Amino acid sequence: MKIYKNPSKDKWAEIIARPRLDLTKLNDTVSKVLADVKARGDEAVKEYEQKFDHATLNNLSVTEEEMDEAEKLVSNELRDAIILAHHNIKVFHISQRFVGQKVKTQEGVVCWQKSVAIEKVGLYIPGGTAPLFSTVLMLATPAKIAGCREIVLCTPPNKEGKVNPAILVAARIAGVSKIFKAGGVQAIGAMAYGTESVPKVFKIFGPGNQYVMAAKQQVSLDEVAIDMPAGPSEVCVLADASANAEFVAADLLSQAEHGIDSQVLFITTSEEKLNEVQAEVNRQLQQLPRKEMAAKALENSCYVLVDSDDEMISLSNAYAPEHLILQVNDYEQMAERVINAGSVFLGPYACESAGDYASGTNHTLPTHGYATAYNGVNLDSYCRKITFQHLTAEGIRHIGRAVELMAEAEQLDAHKNAMSVRIRSIEK
Repeated sequence: MKIYKNPSKDKWAEIIARPRLDLTKLNDTVSKVLADVKARGDEAVKEYEQKFDHATLNNLSVTEEEMDEAEKLVSNELRDAIILAHHNIKVFHISQRFVGQKVKTQEGVVCWQKSVAIEKVGLYIPGGTAPLFSTVLMLATPAKIAGCREIVLCTPPNKEGKVNPAILVAARIAGVSKIFKAGGVQAIGAMAYGTESVPKVFKIFGPGNQYVMAAKQQVSLDEVAIDMPAGPSEVCVLADASANAEFVAADLLSQAEHGIDSQVLFITTSEEKLNEVQAEVNRQLQQLPRKEMAAKALENSCYVLVDSDDEMISLSNAYAPEHLILQVNDYEQMAERVINAGSVFLGPYACESAGDYASGTNHTLPTHGYATAYNGVNLDSYCRKITFQHLTAEGIRHIGRAVELMAEAEQLDAHKNAMSVRIRSIEK
Protein backbone atom coordinates (compact mmCIF):
# COMPACT_ATOMS: atom_id res chain seq x y z
CA MET A 1 0.00 0.00 0.00
CA LYS A 2 1.16 3.50 -0.77
CA ILE A 3 1.65 5.83 2.19
CA TYR A 4 0.76 9.51 2.13
CA LYS A 5 1.61 11.71 5.12
CA ASN A 6 -0.14 15.05 5.39
CA PRO A 7 -0.75 15.28 1.64
CA SER A 8 -1.67 18.63 0.12
CA LYS A 9 -5.05 18.89 -1.62
CA ASP A 10 -3.44 18.68 -5.03
CA LYS A 11 -2.53 15.08 -4.13
CA TRP A 12 -6.10 14.07 -3.32
CA ALA A 13 -7.01 13.16 -6.91
CA GLU A 14 -4.10 10.72 -6.95
CA ILE A 15 -5.12 9.23 -3.59
CA ILE A 16 -8.76 8.62 -4.53
CA ALA A 17 -8.10 7.37 -8.07
CA ARG A 18 -9.51 3.91 -8.79
CA PRO A 19 -7.65 1.21 -10.72
CA ARG A 20 -8.33 1.63 -14.42
CA LEU A 21 -8.07 -0.87 -17.24
CA ASP A 22 -8.34 -0.40 -20.99
CA LEU A 23 -11.88 -1.57 -21.67
CA THR A 24 -11.81 -1.18 -25.46
CA LYS A 25 -11.25 -4.86 -26.23
CA LEU A 26 -13.47 -5.92 -23.34
CA ASN A 27 -16.43 -3.91 -24.64
CA ASP A 28 -15.95 -5.30 -28.13
CA THR A 29 -15.99 -8.87 -26.79
CA VAL A 30 -19.07 -8.14 -24.67
CA SER A 31 -21.04 -6.65 -27.57
CA LYS A 32 -20.32 -9.70 -29.75
CA VAL A 33 -21.45 -12.14 -27.07
CA LEU A 34 -24.62 -10.13 -26.42
CA ALA A 35 -25.47 -10.01 -30.13
CA ASP A 36 -24.96 -13.77 -30.41
CA VAL A 37 -27.20 -14.49 -27.41
CA LYS A 38 -29.86 -12.19 -28.83
CA ALA A 39 -29.74 -14.00 -32.17
CA ARG A 40 -29.41 -17.64 -31.06
CA GLY A 41 -30.84 -17.79 -27.56
CA ASP A 42 -30.29 -20.94 -25.52
CA GLU A 43 -27.80 -22.48 -27.93
CA ALA A 44 -25.50 -19.48 -27.71
CA VAL A 45 -25.74 -19.44 -23.89
CA LYS A 46 -24.84 -23.15 -23.73
CA GLU A 47 -21.87 -22.65 -26.04
CA TYR A 48 -20.52 -19.80 -23.92
CA GLU A 49 -21.04 -21.86 -20.77
CA GLN A 50 -18.87 -24.52 -22.36
CA LYS A 51 -16.28 -21.96 -23.41
CA PHE A 52 -16.07 -19.84 -20.26
CA ASP A 53 -17.29 -22.09 -17.41
CA HIS A 54 -16.29 -25.42 -19.02
CA ALA A 55 -19.77 -26.80 -18.32
CA THR A 56 -21.65 -28.96 -20.82
CA LEU A 57 -25.36 -28.32 -20.33
CA ASN A 58 -28.35 -30.11 -21.83
CA ASN A 59 -30.69 -27.49 -20.43
CA LEU A 60 -30.28 -24.25 -18.54
CA SER A 61 -32.97 -24.62 -15.87
CA VAL A 62 -32.21 -25.79 -12.35
CA THR A 63 -34.64 -28.60 -11.53
CA GLU A 64 -36.55 -29.28 -8.31
CA GLU A 65 -34.43 -32.41 -7.88
CA GLU A 66 -31.31 -30.26 -7.91
CA MET A 67 -32.88 -27.92 -5.37
CA ASP A 68 -33.66 -30.88 -3.09
CA GLU A 69 -30.14 -32.25 -3.55
CA ALA A 70 -28.66 -28.89 -2.53
CA GLU A 71 -30.60 -28.99 0.76
CA LYS A 72 -28.73 -32.17 1.70
CA LEU A 73 -25.34 -30.68 0.86
CA VAL A 74 -25.65 -27.59 3.09
CA SER A 75 -25.08 -28.05 6.80
CA ASN A 76 -27.89 -27.28 9.24
CA GLU A 77 -25.64 -24.68 10.85
CA LEU A 78 -25.13 -22.78 7.58
CA ARG A 79 -28.82 -23.10 6.71
CA ASP A 80 -29.72 -21.58 10.09
CA ALA A 81 -27.28 -18.72 9.43
CA ILE A 82 -28.92 -18.06 6.05
CA ILE A 83 -32.37 -18.08 7.67
CA LEU A 84 -31.21 -15.58 10.32
CA ALA A 85 -29.72 -13.27 7.67
CA HIS A 86 -32.88 -13.54 5.54
CA HIS A 87 -35.02 -12.59 8.54
CA ASN A 88 -32.95 -9.46 9.28
CA ILE A 89 -32.84 -8.39 5.63
CA LYS A 90 -36.60 -8.89 5.38
CA VAL A 91 -37.32 -6.88 8.55
CA PHE A 92 -35.15 -3.98 7.40
CA HIS A 93 -36.57 -3.84 3.88
CA ILE A 94 -40.21 -4.17 5.01
CA SER A 95 -39.63 -0.96 6.98
CA GLN A 96 -38.97 0.82 3.66
CA ARG A 97 -42.50 0.31 2.29
CA PHE A 98 -43.88 3.48 0.72
CA VAL A 99 -47.12 4.91 2.07
CA GLY A 100 -48.61 7.43 -0.34
CA GLN A 101 -51.02 10.18 0.57
CA LYS A 102 -53.42 12.32 -1.41
CA VAL A 103 -52.41 15.98 -1.50
CA LYS A 104 -54.78 18.83 -2.33
CA THR A 105 -52.66 21.39 -4.18
CA GLN A 106 -55.67 23.67 -4.89
CA GLU A 107 -59.39 23.36 -4.30
CA GLY A 108 -60.54 20.71 -6.74
CA VAL A 109 -57.01 19.51 -7.56
CA VAL A 110 -55.79 16.33 -5.85
CA CYS A 111 -52.48 14.56 -6.61
CA TRP A 112 -50.95 11.39 -5.25
CA GLN A 113 -48.40 8.63 -5.85
CA LYS A 114 -48.73 4.87 -5.82
CA SER A 115 -45.79 2.47 -5.55
CA VAL A 116 -46.04 -0.36 -8.09
CA ALA A 117 -43.63 -3.29 -8.29
CA ILE A 118 -41.59 -3.92 -11.42
CA GLU A 119 -43.25 -6.99 -12.90
CA LYS A 120 -40.17 -8.90 -14.07
CA VAL A 121 -36.70 -8.63 -12.54
CA GLY A 122 -33.47 -10.52 -13.17
CA LEU A 123 -30.92 -11.28 -10.47
CA TYR A 124 -27.30 -12.04 -11.34
CA ILE A 125 -25.38 -14.01 -8.72
CA PRO A 126 -21.62 -14.44 -9.22
CA GLY A 127 -20.29 -17.94 -8.71
CA GLY A 128 -16.65 -17.76 -9.72
CA THR A 129 -13.87 -17.13 -7.19
CA ALA A 130 -16.52 -16.68 -4.48
CA PRO A 131 -20.10 -18.03 -4.90
CA LEU A 132 -22.08 -15.15 -3.40
CA PHE A 133 -25.14 -16.87 -1.94
CA SER A 134 -25.55 -13.87 0.37
CA THR A 135 -26.32 -11.77 -2.70
CA VAL A 136 -29.31 -14.02 -3.40
CA LEU A 137 -30.79 -12.86 -0.10
CA MET A 138 -29.90 -9.22 -0.73
CA LEU A 139 -31.55 -9.14 -4.16
CA ALA A 140 -34.42 -11.61 -3.87
CA THR A 141 -35.75 -10.56 -0.46
CA PRO A 142 -36.72 -6.98 -1.40
CA ALA A 143 -37.99 -8.23 -4.78
CA LYS A 144 -40.44 -10.52 -2.97
CA ILE A 145 -41.46 -7.80 -0.50
CA ALA A 146 -42.05 -5.36 -3.38
CA GLY A 147 -44.30 -7.90 -5.09
CA CYS A 148 -42.37 -8.49 -8.32
CA ARG A 149 -44.45 -11.01 -10.27
CA GLU A 150 -41.54 -12.83 -11.89
CA ILE A 151 -38.05 -13.17 -10.38
CA VAL A 152 -35.40 -14.75 -12.62
CA LEU A 153 -32.03 -15.77 -11.17
CA CYS A 154 -28.94 -16.57 -13.25
CA THR A 155 -25.71 -17.94 -11.83
CA PRO A 156 -22.79 -19.84 -13.38
CA PRO A 157 -22.49 -23.59 -12.81
CA ASN A 158 -19.29 -25.50 -12.03
CA LYS A 159 -17.58 -27.83 -14.51
CA GLU A 160 -20.04 -30.60 -13.62
CA GLY A 161 -22.96 -28.36 -14.53
CA LYS A 162 -24.02 -27.91 -10.89
CA VAL A 163 -24.89 -24.67 -9.12
CA ASN A 164 -23.31 -24.03 -5.73
CA PRO A 165 -25.72 -25.64 -3.21
CA ALA A 166 -25.71 -22.67 -0.83
CA ILE A 167 -26.92 -20.46 -3.67
CA LEU A 168 -29.85 -22.81 -4.26
CA VAL A 169 -30.70 -23.08 -0.57
CA ALA A 170 -30.64 -19.28 -0.23
CA ALA A 171 -32.86 -18.98 -3.30
CA ARG A 172 -35.42 -21.39 -1.86
CA ILE A 173 -35.42 -19.58 1.49
CA ALA A 174 -35.91 -16.26 -0.31
CA GLY A 175 -38.71 -17.69 -2.45
CA VAL A 176 -37.04 -17.82 -5.88
CA SER A 177 -37.75 -20.81 -8.12
CA LYS A 178 -36.81 -19.70 -11.67
CA ILE A 179 -33.07 -20.38 -11.59
CA PHE A 180 -30.84 -20.79 -14.62
CA LYS A 181 -27.30 -22.05 -15.14
CA ALA A 182 -25.75 -19.10 -16.91
CA GLY A 183 -22.92 -16.81 -15.94
CA GLY A 184 -21.08 -13.81 -17.24
CA VAL A 185 -22.10 -11.80 -20.29
CA GLN A 186 -24.30 -14.62 -21.63
CA ALA A 187 -26.45 -14.49 -18.49
CA ILE A 188 -26.95 -10.74 -18.79
CA GLY A 189 -27.86 -11.14 -22.46
CA ALA A 190 -30.30 -13.96 -21.71
CA MET A 191 -32.19 -11.88 -19.14
CA ALA A 192 -32.08 -8.71 -21.26
CA TYR A 193 -33.32 -10.27 -24.52
CA GLY A 194 -35.01 -13.46 -23.35
CA THR A 195 -34.27 -16.94 -24.74
CA GLU A 196 -36.28 -20.14 -25.17
CA SER A 197 -35.63 -20.91 -21.49
CA VAL A 198 -34.79 -17.63 -19.78
CA PRO A 199 -37.60 -15.04 -19.58
CA LYS A 200 -36.90 -11.46 -20.63
CA VAL A 201 -36.94 -9.11 -17.65
CA PHE A 202 -37.45 -5.37 -17.23
CA LYS A 203 -34.58 -4.67 -14.80
CA ILE A 204 -31.35 -6.53 -13.95
CA PHE A 205 -29.70 -6.48 -10.53
CA GLY A 206 -26.45 -7.83 -9.18
CA PRO A 207 -22.68 -7.53 -9.01
CA GLY A 208 -20.09 -9.16 -11.23
CA ASN A 209 -16.71 -8.83 -12.87
CA GLN A 210 -15.86 -6.18 -15.43
CA TYR A 211 -17.39 -8.22 -18.26
CA VAL A 212 -20.68 -8.48 -16.38
CA MET A 213 -20.64 -4.77 -15.56
CA ALA A 214 -19.91 -3.87 -19.18
CA ALA A 215 -22.72 -6.16 -20.34
CA LYS A 216 -25.18 -4.57 -17.93
CA GLN A 217 -24.27 -1.10 -19.11
CA GLN A 218 -24.57 -2.08 -22.78
CA VAL A 219 -28.01 -3.69 -22.47
CA SER A 220 -29.21 -0.72 -20.40
CA LEU A 221 -28.82 1.53 -23.45
CA ASP A 222 -31.82 0.08 -25.27
CA GLU A 223 -33.23 -3.07 -23.71
CA VAL A 224 -33.55 -3.12 -19.94
CA ALA A 225 -32.94 -1.06 -16.80
CA ILE A 226 -30.13 -1.93 -14.37
CA ASP A 227 -29.67 -1.35 -10.66
CA MET A 228 -26.62 0.92 -10.96
CA PRO A 229 -23.29 1.32 -12.73
CA ALA A 230 -20.60 -0.37 -10.69
CA GLY A 231 -16.98 -1.43 -10.60
CA PRO A 232 -14.65 -3.33 -8.28
CA SER A 233 -15.48 -3.37 -4.58
CA GLU A 234 -13.90 -0.95 -2.09
CA VAL A 235 -13.75 0.18 1.55
CA CYS A 236 -12.58 3.32 3.32
CA VAL A 237 -11.73 3.19 7.04
CA LEU A 238 -11.43 6.37 9.10
CA ALA A 239 -9.58 5.98 12.41
CA ASP A 240 -8.31 8.11 15.26
CA ALA A 241 -5.89 7.17 18.05
CA SER A 242 -8.63 5.17 19.83
CA ALA A 243 -9.09 2.70 16.96
CA ASN A 244 -8.36 -1.01 17.35
CA ALA A 245 -5.55 -1.75 14.87
CA GLU A 246 -6.41 -5.45 14.68
CA PHE A 247 -10.03 -4.62 13.79
CA VAL A 248 -8.97 -2.06 11.18
CA ALA A 249 -6.54 -4.44 9.50
CA ALA A 250 -9.18 -7.18 9.42
CA ASP A 251 -11.65 -4.78 7.77
CA LEU A 252 -9.13 -3.70 5.16
CA LEU A 253 -8.21 -7.27 4.29
CA SER A 254 -11.82 -8.48 4.22
CA GLN A 255 -12.33 -6.06 1.36
CA ALA A 256 -9.00 -6.71 -0.35
CA GLU A 257 -9.72 -10.44 -0.69
CA HIS A 258 -12.66 -9.71 -3.02
CA GLY A 259 -10.39 -9.49 -6.06
CA ILE A 260 -7.18 -8.11 -7.48
CA ASP A 261 -8.94 -4.94 -8.67
CA SER A 262 -10.52 -4.19 -5.28
CA GLN A 263 -9.27 -1.18 -3.34
CA VAL A 264 -8.95 -0.15 0.31
CA LEU A 265 -8.25 3.29 1.75
CA PHE A 266 -7.16 3.89 5.35
CA ILE A 267 -7.26 7.47 6.62
CA THR A 268 -6.10 8.38 10.12
CA THR A 269 -5.14 11.34 12.27
CA SER A 270 -2.62 9.23 14.24
CA GLU A 271 0.80 8.32 12.85
CA GLU A 272 1.19 5.73 15.59
CA LYS A 273 -2.07 4.11 14.51
CA LEU A 274 -0.96 4.13 10.87
CA ASN A 275 2.17 2.19 11.82
CA GLU A 276 0.21 -0.26 14.00
CA VAL A 277 -2.32 -0.94 11.24
CA GLN A 278 0.40 -1.37 8.63
CA ALA A 279 2.12 -3.99 10.79
CA GLU A 280 -1.17 -5.72 11.55
CA VAL A 281 -2.16 -5.86 7.87
CA ASN A 282 1.16 -7.50 7.03
CA ARG A 283 0.70 -10.04 9.83
CA GLN A 284 -2.90 -10.97 9.01
CA LEU A 285 -2.26 -11.08 5.27
CA GLN A 286 0.08 -14.05 5.67
CA GLN A 287 -2.72 -16.07 7.29
CA LEU A 288 -5.23 -15.65 4.45
CA PRO A 289 -5.93 -18.45 1.95
CA ARG A 290 -6.54 -15.73 -0.67
CA LYS A 291 -3.43 -13.74 0.29
CA GLU A 292 -2.10 -13.45 -3.28
CA MET A 293 -5.36 -11.89 -4.42
CA ALA A 294 -5.51 -9.60 -1.39
CA ALA A 295 -1.88 -8.55 -1.86
CA LYS A 296 -2.62 -7.50 -5.45
CA ALA A 297 -5.57 -5.42 -4.25
CA LEU A 298 -3.36 -3.74 -1.66
CA GLU A 299 -1.12 -2.52 -4.50
CA ASN A 300 -4.09 -0.34 -5.57
CA SER A 301 -4.55 0.97 -2.03
CA CYS A 302 -3.35 3.71 0.32
CA TYR A 303 -2.58 4.61 3.92
CA VAL A 304 -3.15 8.33 4.49
CA LEU A 305 -2.15 10.41 7.51
CA VAL A 306 -4.00 13.72 7.84
CA ASP A 307 -3.97 16.60 10.33
CA SER A 308 -7.56 16.69 11.54
CA ASP A 309 -10.99 15.07 11.65
CA ASP A 310 -12.16 17.74 9.19
CA GLU A 311 -9.57 16.69 6.65
CA MET A 312 -10.32 13.00 7.27
CA ILE A 313 -14.06 13.29 6.52
CA SER A 314 -13.46 15.68 3.61
CA LEU A 315 -11.11 13.21 1.93
CA SER A 316 -13.60 10.38 2.50
CA ASN A 317 -16.43 12.41 0.96
CA ALA A 318 -14.22 13.14 -2.04
CA TYR A 319 -13.53 9.41 -2.41
CA ALA A 320 -17.26 8.46 -2.06
CA PRO A 321 -16.58 4.89 -0.93
CA GLU A 322 -18.85 1.91 -1.38
CA HIS A 323 -18.26 0.99 2.28
CA LEU A 324 -17.23 3.51 4.94
CA ILE A 325 -16.14 2.38 8.42
CA LEU A 326 -15.84 4.97 11.21
CA GLN A 327 -13.48 3.71 13.92
CA VAL A 328 -13.36 7.00 15.79
CA ASN A 329 -14.39 8.04 19.29
CA ASP A 330 -17.19 10.35 18.23
CA TYR A 331 -18.53 8.23 15.37
CA GLU A 332 -22.10 9.51 15.69
CA GLN A 333 -21.01 13.12 15.22
CA MET A 334 -18.77 12.16 12.28
CA ALA A 335 -21.57 10.12 10.71
CA GLU A 336 -23.65 13.30 10.48
CA ARG A 337 -20.96 14.74 8.20
CA VAL A 338 -20.97 11.85 5.72
CA ILE A 339 -22.20 13.09 2.34
CA ASN A 340 -20.97 10.45 -0.10
CA ALA A 341 -20.95 6.74 0.80
CA GLY A 342 -22.83 3.58 -0.08
CA SER A 343 -23.13 2.11 3.42
CA VAL A 344 -21.66 3.37 6.70
CA PHE A 345 -20.47 1.27 9.66
CA LEU A 346 -20.24 3.01 13.02
CA GLY A 347 -17.90 2.14 15.86
CA PRO A 348 -15.43 -0.66 16.54
CA TYR A 349 -17.89 -3.56 16.31
CA ALA A 350 -19.67 -2.64 13.08
CA CYS A 351 -17.48 -4.51 10.61
CA GLU A 352 -18.30 -4.47 6.92
CA SER A 353 -18.91 -8.22 7.08
CA ALA A 354 -21.99 -7.58 9.25
CA GLY A 355 -23.58 -5.56 6.46
CA ASP A 356 -22.36 -8.00 3.81
CA TYR A 357 -24.26 -10.83 5.43
CA ALA A 358 -26.64 -10.48 8.31
CA SER A 359 -27.28 -7.08 9.91
CA GLY A 360 -30.17 -6.44 7.51
CA THR A 361 -28.86 -3.64 5.30
CA ASN A 362 -28.28 -4.33 1.62
CA HIS A 363 -24.76 -5.05 0.38
CA THR A 364 -25.43 -4.21 -3.29
CA LEU A 365 -23.91 -0.74 -3.32
CA PRO A 366 -22.50 1.92 -5.67
CA THR A 367 -18.76 1.69 -6.31
CA HIS A 368 -16.14 3.63 -8.29
CA GLY A 369 -17.29 6.97 -6.87
CA TYR A 370 -20.92 6.50 -7.98
CA ALA A 371 -21.98 7.01 -4.35
CA THR A 372 -21.96 10.72 -5.21
CA ALA A 373 -25.15 10.15 -7.22
CA TYR A 374 -26.50 6.64 -6.52
CA ASN A 375 -27.73 4.77 -3.46
CA GLY A 376 -27.51 1.06 -2.82
CA VAL A 377 -30.27 -1.41 -3.63
CA ASN A 378 -33.36 -0.96 -1.45
CA LEU A 379 -37.08 -1.66 -1.70
CA ASP A 380 -37.63 1.32 -3.99
CA SER A 381 -35.18 -0.23 -6.47
CA TYR A 382 -37.89 -2.79 -7.30
CA CYS A 383 -40.74 -0.30 -7.59
CA ARG A 384 -41.94 2.57 -9.69
CA LYS A 385 -43.87 5.53 -8.37
CA ILE A 386 -46.86 6.25 -10.57
CA THR A 387 -48.45 9.67 -10.10
CA PHE A 388 -52.19 10.30 -10.22
CA GLN A 389 -54.26 13.45 -10.30
CA HIS A 390 -57.94 14.30 -10.23
CA LEU A 391 -59.48 17.64 -11.18
CA THR A 392 -63.01 18.84 -10.65
CA ALA A 393 -64.71 21.83 -12.23
CA GLU A 394 -63.58 23.80 -9.19
CA GLY A 395 -60.02 22.72 -9.94
CA ILE A 396 -60.32 24.00 -13.50
CA ARG A 397 -61.44 27.36 -12.15
CA HIS A 398 -58.36 27.54 -9.92
CA ILE A 399 -55.60 26.48 -12.34
CA GLY A 400 -57.17 26.62 -15.81
CA ARG A 401 -56.11 30.15 -16.76
CA ALA A 402 -52.54 29.55 -15.52
CA VAL A 403 -52.32 26.45 -17.73
CA GLU A 404 -53.60 28.41 -20.76
CA LEU A 405 -51.07 31.21 -20.24
CA MET A 406 -48.13 28.84 -19.78
CA ALA A 407 -49.03 26.70 -22.82
CA GLU A 408 -49.46 29.83 -24.96
CA ALA A 409 -46.06 31.15 -23.84
CA GLU A 410 -44.47 27.86 -24.90
CA GLN A 411 -46.30 28.07 -28.25
CA LEU A 412 -48.11 24.79 -27.65
CA ASP A 413 -51.58 25.70 -28.86
CA ALA A 414 -53.02 22.19 -28.60
CA HIS A 415 -51.98 22.08 -24.96
CA LYS A 416 -53.76 25.39 -24.38
CA ASN A 417 -56.85 24.18 -26.19
CA ALA A 418 -57.11 21.02 -24.07
CA MET A 419 -57.66 23.29 -21.09
CA SER A 420 -59.64 25.97 -22.94
CA VAL A 421 -62.40 23.56 -24.00
CA ARG A 422 -62.86 22.54 -20.39
CA ILE A 423 -62.98 26.13 -19.18
CA ARG A 424 -65.67 26.90 -21.77
CA SER A 425 -67.66 23.83 -20.75
CA ILE A 426 -67.96 24.93 -17.12
CA GLU A 427 -68.77 28.53 -18.05
CA LYS A 428 -71.88 27.57 -19.97
